[in-house]
Amino acid sequence: MYRIYRFSIVFAFFALVGCEFFTTSPAPESVVDQVAEPEVTVTQLSTVEGITEYSLSNGLRILLFPDQSREQITVNITYLVGSRHEAYGETGMAHLLEHLVFKGTPNHPDIPKELSDRGAFPNGTTWLDRTNYFETFSATEDNLEWALDLEADRMVNSFIKKSDLDSEMTVVRNEFESGENNPGRVLNQRVASAAFLWHNYGNSTIGSRSDIENVPIERLKAFYKKYYQPDNAVLIVAGKFDTEYALDLIKEKFGAIPRPDRTGANKIYPTYTRDPAQDGERTVTLRRVGDNQIAIIAHHIPASVHDDTAALGVLGGVLSHVPSGRLYKNLVETELATGASSYSMLFKEPSLNYTSVYVRKEKSLADAEAAALATIEDIQDEAPSEAEVKRIINEYMTRFEDSMKNPQGIALELSEWAAAGDWRLMFIARDRVEKVTPADVQAVAQKYFMPSNRTTGYFYPTEETPPRVDITQGPDLASLVDGYKGREGIQTGEAFDPSYDNIDARTEIVTLQNGAKVALLPKKTRGASVSVTMTFPHGQESSLTGKPLLGSYAGTLLMRGTKSMSREEIRDRLTELKAQGSVGGGMTFSSAGFTTVSESLPELFALIKQLLTEPAFDEKEFELIREQSIAGIESQMSEPGAKAQLAIQKHLYPYPEGHPRYNPTFEEALEYHKNISLADVVDFWETFYGGQNGLIAIVGDFDSAEVTQLLNETFGDWNSNAEYERLPIQVFDVGALNEVIETPDKANANMLAGMTFRLRDDDPDYPALMLSNYLLGGGFLNSRLATRIRQQDGLSYGVGSSFSTNSFYEWSLFSGYAIFAPENSDRVLNAFVEEIDRVRADGFTQEELDAGRQAIIDRNRTARAADGNLASQLRGNLDRGRTMQFSKGVDAKLQSLSLSELNETFRKYINTDSVSFVRAGDFANVASD
Repeated sequence: MYRIYRFSIVFAFFALVGCEFFTTSPAPESVVDQVAEPEVTVTQLSTVEGITEYSLSNGLRILLFPDQSREQITVNITYLVGSRHEAYGETGMAHLLEHLVFKGTPNHPDIPKELSDRGAFPNGTTWLDRTNYFETFSATEDNLEWALDLEADRMVNSFIKKSDLDSEMTVVRNEFESGENNPGRVLNQRVASAAFLWHNYGNSTIGSRSDIENVPIERLKAFYKKYYQPDNAVLIVAGKFDTEYALDLIKEKFGAIPRPDRTGANKIYPTYTRDPAQDGERTVTLRRVGDNQIAIIAHHIPASVHDDTAALGVLGGVLSHVPSGRLYKNLVETELATGASSYSMLFKEPSLNYTSVYVRKEKSLADAEAAALATIEDIQDEAPSEAEVKRIINEYMTRFEDSMKNPQGIALELSEWAAAGDWRLMFIARDRVEKVTPADVQAVAQKYFMPSNRTTGYFYPTEETPPRVDITQGPDLASLVDGYKGREGIQTGEAFDPSYDNIDARTEIVTLQNGAKVALLPKKTRGASVSVTMTFPHGQESSLTGKPLLGSYAGTLLMRGTKSMSREEIRDRLTELKAQGSVGGGMTFSSAGFTTVSESLPELFALIKQLLTEPAFDEKEFELIREQSIAGIESQMSEPGAKAQLAIQKHLYPYPEGHPRYNPTFEEALEYHKNISLADVVDFWETFYGGQNGLIAIVGDFDSAEVTQLLNETFGDWNSNAEYERLPIQVFDVGALNEVIETPDKANANMLAGMTFRLRDDDPDYPALMLSNYLLGGGFLNSRLATRIRQQDGLSYGVGSSFSTNSFYEWSLFSGYAIFAPENSDRVLNAFVEEIDRVRADGFTQEELDAGRQAIIDRNRTARAADGNLASQLRGNLDRGRTMQFSKGVDAKLQSLSLSELNETFRKYINTDSVSFVRAGDFANVASD
């Protein structure tokens, strides 16, 4: 996907996100010297399209985005400090500090537990210009007060202890090692470090391994005390809340923190290091174990504030758009490459545009690189067409408008623009993109995409010596945003109650003429948005046997063109309809999932029907899918995670070859792809596709009678002649497996665990098993496994467990996972087993039970507040012949569950003697060391 706007570039490439995840009385020893203020005041500043900025007298900036249509709130605090601000010996410090801030304060000693107990969806992330912490939760005044209290408290009172650093350092190092497994990420980092001689944008956010391992706690504390202060932070609250109440809370919680004394060592200087104009092409070569070749071409570009960035973004779209983009047509369709893209990284200071090319190992990387450069030169010689530019702008505007309907997404997006200089740049960037012309696109291609301004990373280096390019900062930011008002705010929706009873009361169930079932839940939504999900099951075990990949290919080809529309025209049509989503299919179903606006529903239904019933099945697109699929398999053949996954699947599910659920080896999968024919794919589609078994759910702003008529007119006569019967799944009586797989030259190892047993989701034991898994390994960082293996022992960045079950067959799966350094393999396995055995021996506590069940209930309520999730739940209820009362009953069972029932159920089903374990990594190399 091309990137011409910040929504899709926030966490790209070398920015590694820390997946971590509050009373405000500042502890004197934990803050910098403060300037006492006699009275806390709140000042209202600017308002743009429903977002209003305020400031506290201590310097805290506040952005409020109220939206009464969703029963959830996001609190997001952004500190204007990232890897750009790190000094010599401090690389990775901002990210490491992000981990430690989750370790607690005197008033909130167990932050992961609080987040899990509240059923929040939290995270913390570090990037080049900023660090942010956020949590999304059910919209209650109590939850909002708690979240603001939490963030205000850990702003200045976090422990930042040596013992926490010792354990968390190994976790971060494991995160570093997991990134080292990805050649594309590593090559991107090498290119950035070569492109920047002095600027910290050349450093990876994860930092140097030596800095991670050796940073003194005193330096981390000093970093924390200097940058985690109200005058260096932006607080964002979005969702369903009362503005005055929120402001009063913010004033109470954050106003107690005085403005810091910014003299002497506490002064925050603007970063002033800038790279000189590049004076010749630079090259980087990376040689590592892997299966596909990659070339990355980087060019220096201006900062976000510069007005050239809009045209650069559109240029990236003209190059990368699928299927009309120049790179896609010149490299992917010609089979010189399996993938190609170009996009700009937009930051506070001048950064880079990346053009990436992915090539199978038996093909020429040099030819693909030459074709990419020739494609860029074509635009330098002749401006793109008006249609090309308009297509990119239209898609950008549709995505922007769609994003404004999602307060949580906007709350996070505002972090990026605030870090880039000012949150209003988000709207200014939109205004600029809308005005870009073909001449503008050609001009920036000529100005910045010069050989002398180029840094290239690939396996086979080359060298050129061209002229230089000066990169300017852009206009004065203050004058640019001063007085900016934006546009009229988007239409708001109703305050919808996501309770089970209200959902059932508001949901209408209808049956189409052909027997397809439909669930409709009309309600007023922000921007008149509508979520549509459709599934059309097909086939049965006997008729699907011996047909590997045919359903997958048929489903993938649906969006590649119809008898009357090209792939490009389909994309353009979806943009016109303000629709986001796709049509697809697999072995046992075809499906469609979209978000759109109410006025587009008739034409969207017609387009979905056309995609499902009139696919072009183009030979060229078929060959492209084959080529990309083969490249995808080849790229996984040496990866620890993929090899471990295949091994445990083949052990737990030993279906015979040819069976629809058979798990092929990598080699077998390659042969399947090489031998599949388009004629067989077309025959599969003609045999199985039809709508009489369909399950359709629609949530949003629409009229039920009109939509029912539309669905009948569009899908009511669509039928298949093939018999349909649900594909069974069975539990195999296989013994426990303990397998170790060697994957040479991989810095990170993987462990997967699994066992199956006979149980269905309507079994009385189901709620207890779901809760016990949440407490064991499903909660946020405070589960038994995460507390022991990550928090306490510092052995793994990612560890946990999951529990899956079925509504139709007695089949359930308990599984677990961990990533780790190969030398810690035995310690991770032993700790995993010990924690399960400890639960079996001692059981969970009443405190765990109380907090866990409330967290699950709260998380479910928050999920139901999102229309897309709700539509999926309603579609699932149609399939199972249920209403929301089934889920309500599960919640009731959780509420009445006793501690003895919980522990007895866990002991009844989960036993490490029955769990299979597969570990994959470079263990031989560790042994030889």
